[in-house]
Amino acid sequence: MNKKLQFLLWSAALLMVAVPLHAQTGCSDSPENPTAVLALVGSAGAFISIARARIKARRKSSGR
Repeated sequence: MNKKLQFLLWSAALLMVAVPLHAQTGCSDSPENPTAVLALVGSAGAFISIARARIKARRKSSGR
């Protein structure tokens, strides 16, 4: 799969998950803990960057 297409699909999936969790009409329908949503998004970003670094290191050590 093309890397740009894969990135686009992951970004779209992240937005599709995050948008319904965001309060649209104020406090009446906000999630119980918006900080938890931010923590999930932040940890997903950290996981992706760590995974990419490990994949690059593995490819580099295998001689590709």
